[in-house]
Amino acid sequence: MSSQALLQSSRPWLAGMRDAIPLLGAYIPIAISFGLISVQAGFNAWETIVISTLIYAGASQFLFVGMAAGGAPLWLTVAMTLLINIRHIVYAPNIAPWLTRNRWWPWLMHGLTDQIFALAHSRLPHMPEQQRIGWYTGAAGLAWGSWVAGSALGAIAGDWMIKSWPLLSEVMPFALPSLFLVLLIPRCTSIRWVLALSVATFAALALALFGYSNVAIPLAAVLGAAAFYTIQPRGGSTT
Repeated sequence: MSSQALLQSSRPWLAGMRDAIPLLGAYIPIAISFGLISVQAGFNAWETIVISTLIYAGASQFLFVGMAAGGAPLWLTVAMTLLINIRHIVYAPNIAPWLTRNRWWPWLMHGLTDQIFALAHSRLPHMPEQQRIGWYTGAAGLAWGSWVAGSALGAIAGDWMIKSWPLLSEVMPFALPSLFLVLLIPRCTSIRWVLALSVATFAALALALFGYSNVAIPLAAVLGAAAFYTIQPRGGSTT
């Protein structure tokens, strides 16, 4: 049954889960990596699960366990974690127009990751208002659950998995970049988007190759946005 058919059958949460399934191909390997690193940094399995459940912030979690294991002050660990997540400020004005009036939305935003934002930004505008919160709950809930389960698996059996299948340690780092690529390609619906994404991609690669990896992503994002707004769309469309 297609996602559109699930929406029409008043099961938007199931359609959301179905749309989020491709994300698991990257979420679970990265979560296993986090669980393994967390245990190696001195946290036990339960502490690892609590971190993934409450913080649920990908790169920030890796930074958190690394700084905590290195004895960094708590205030600095929290500050750096918040600094990485400051990009969510950009997400808010982009997704807010598609959120309906419901008191549960602020709580559900705990499940807003980069990938869920990209998915919601492409799905919610084309969805009836009454279906949106159900769809988002299903998609974000499945992603969150898979991240916590993957973290638990990595913490409990990650070391055994790496010893049993050494190739996993080589493959898992490519999971997240591959996921972002899969999410970007469907946005190439016009010359405007193709140019903006191409400028951002090549700028990031060039900056990283020339040794400016610390500023590669933010500068590439600015250049990509500049390219997007430089080209005027036909007929006044914003997309």
